[in-house]
Amino acid sequence: MRKFTALLLASATFAAVPAMAQQSNTPTATGSDEQVIVVFGKGETRQVQDVTSKELLILAPGTSPLKAIEKLPSVNFQSADPFGTYEWSSRVSIRAFNQNQLAYTHDGIPLGDSSYGNNNGLHIGRAIISDNIGVTRVSQGSGSIGTQATNNLGGTLEFFSADNSDGFGVDANLTYGSENTMRAFTRVNFGEAGGLRGFISGVYHKADKWKGGGEQKNWQVNAKAIVPVGAAEFDAYFSYSDRAEQDYQDLSLEMINRLGYEHDNFFPNYATAIAAAGRKFVAPINNLDDSYYDASGLRKDLLTAYGLTAPLSDNVTFKIKAYYHNNTGQGTWGTPYVPSPNGVPMSARTTEYDIQRGGVFGSLNTKLGDHDITVGGWYEHNDFTQARRFYAYQSNTVPGLDHTKFLTNPFFTQWLFDFNTDTLQYYVQDKISLGDLTINLGWKGFQVNNEANPRIKGSLSAGAIKSQDWFQPHVGAAYKLNDKAEIFGGFTQVTRAFVSSATSGPFATTQAGFDALIARGLKPEGSDTFELGARYNDNVFNGVIAVYSVNFRNRLLGVQTGAGIVGNPAILQNVGNAKSVGFEAAGDVRLGGGITMFASYSYTGATYEDNVITPTATIAIKGKDVVDTPKHLLRGEVAYDSDTFFGRLGANYMSKRYFTYLNDQSVPARVLIDATLGYRFDAGMRTPVELQLNAVNLLDKQYVSTIGSNGFGNSGDNQTLLAGSPKQFFLTLKAGF
Repeated sequence: MRKFTALLLASATFAAVPAMAQQSNTPTATGSDEQVIVVFGKGETRQVQDVTSKELLILAPGTSPLKAIEKLPSVNFQSADPFGTYEWSSRVSIRAFNQNQLAYTHDGIPLGDSSYGNNNGLHIGRAIISDNIGVTRVSQGSGSIGTQATNNLGGTLEFFSADNSDGFGVDANLTYGSENTMRAFTRVNFGEAGGLRGFISGVYHKADKWKGGGEQKNWQVNAKAIVPVGAAEFDAYFSYSDRAEQDYQDLSLEMINRLGYEHDNFFPNYATAIAAAGRKFVAPINNLDDSYYDASGLRKDLLTAYGLTAPLSDNVTFKIKAYYHNNTGQGTWGTPYVPSPNGVPMSARTTEYDIQRGGVFGSLNTKLGDHDITVGGWYEHNDFTQARRFYAYQSNTVPGLDHTKFLTNPFFTQWLFDFNTDTLQYYVQDKISLGDLTINLGWKGFQVNNEANPRIKGSLSAGAIKSQDWFQPHVGAAYKLNDKAEIFGGFTQVTRAFVSSATSGPFATTQAGFDALIARGLKPEGSDTFELGARYNDNVFNGVIAVYSVNFRNRLLGVQTGAGIVGNPAILQNVGNAKSVGFEAAGDVRLGGGITMFASYSYTGATYEDNVITPTATIAIKGKDVVDTPKHLLRGEVAYDSDTFFGRLGANYMSKRYFTYLNDQSVPARVLIDATLGYRFDAGMRTPVELQLNAVNLLDKQYVSTIGSNGFGNSGDNQTLLAGSPKQFFLTLKAGF
């Protein structure tokens, strides 16, 4: 058992973060009880849930909104830190589709595919401070056809910022906890519903790593304004994020057995790292990849957006929004495979990112009798520069490099590419209301042009590739059985566009490999999703059950070769189909007296439908389970909330997961327990003062969190696992002025 970290509370006027009302055009909680946290898609023709800000507020402040949705059916979220914000380890999958095959938007702004190796977007945690999120909408299927995304084979995650409606006020909070975690958040709200309104907010968050040396920190600023002009509304959004995270060491099962879950990189022990790079190991370390000196992920992001919503007549509404995103990033690794030119037996290897992308999307909606028709479009141009560089350490006794700061003056650039991506998408949909029956009909289409222009080519490929599918249909229906119950079902077909990157997609291979892919007519991935379900809602119970079947076509597989730090080109090919069938159920019960209970269960049966044929072998994966796809997910919690005391106890069960395509290696099932305990009192301020204590992994379970951090192999153990964080506690003071 780890020792409890002393919990200190600084005396200052810090405040709670009360949930602000959502924008009129965002999802809102429905139902008779305002304490409902999850709304199970009432009236929707597909499987969808809305998670309100109350869910984030009861978790440890700073928790990722991705971690907040892990309680939902079929959502598998993993991270090696207690907040779910450590991006190298952050993974979310839904119905066997990994995070790069899901769609993410913030107030409609496309966030790309959420890959760690930035190429077309940014993580939601860098787009908005979690305290400023009003509603998170999760579609386990392929989501709305109007989503700005060309990669949503699986689910869609839409995040909506809160909209102030309470007049002027200041909200803030202060958190201290395990591993010297310190977090301070402040938000100034202004305006009221229907008028000029908005907020300005900032956050600073820093914590020591829970094992090894180093820290993870970020600071961020958000601002939002809504300006009514007659019947129209203008809106503006600004976000700046600066994140620096020192990494945990990737592990294998053999390493865990030999070195333990708490094994990590050498930092800050530079002398030991130098000795190991010279093949002088201290037992039980016995090879170069057991530990590196240090590693980190650095990201700076600027995101702005400007929108207009205008009624053109009683039945016609026009919406348009333009956005711009700039990212500068470095991922560093202290590699013993490339020495510095001054004789130091290792160097700092980086993957460097520079994104400048801008776009515009809009829609025109008209109501004609029983029909609610929307036509929309989206265009984006993305200039992405990516490089692999090496930097020298100063000497064998002094590193002279700080992995938490951007490195300069490389001694070698292995490759450097300029990628250009143009995306054009449109959609048409019609919502038909026929009494108790609602029908959704529509389709979307896109064309994405990808081009790789080498400035220093190295061993990777250059060229151009295009993906297009102008007709991706959707049909869905919901039938209201009575005021409390409804059934729903639908079908959606989706194609995933290629990405422009040297570390993933068709360009992340050799020139010969790329030319062969083009010659064979490489096809983009696609999926067909069928859903059927039922919902029920009354004053006591709110729930949903659903079944689904998904056909995953033209699965594109990039097999990693060698240790991740070496950076070998992937072997890429279309390898056939996969199929998923599943069952989902979730519900919450409001027992009165402030007591609520929630539970969800999902079964996922996902298997590969074809063997992988290579020039030298046949990999017999047909019938094997899809990697990183637990068959069973079970979540349950009980909560209490009165005028004075509140709390929640939750359990999260996940069955075993495979991390090889032949299913010969797996990590076992685990159960995690989290808890919240709080007290609020009236101090004569705008909102009550709150004290909130959060416990993460309360029973101090040792377990593997993330799998596939360095990809998946056909068979055998692999250094692609990350250990989950141990028991940690966080105490927060909240109030509002």
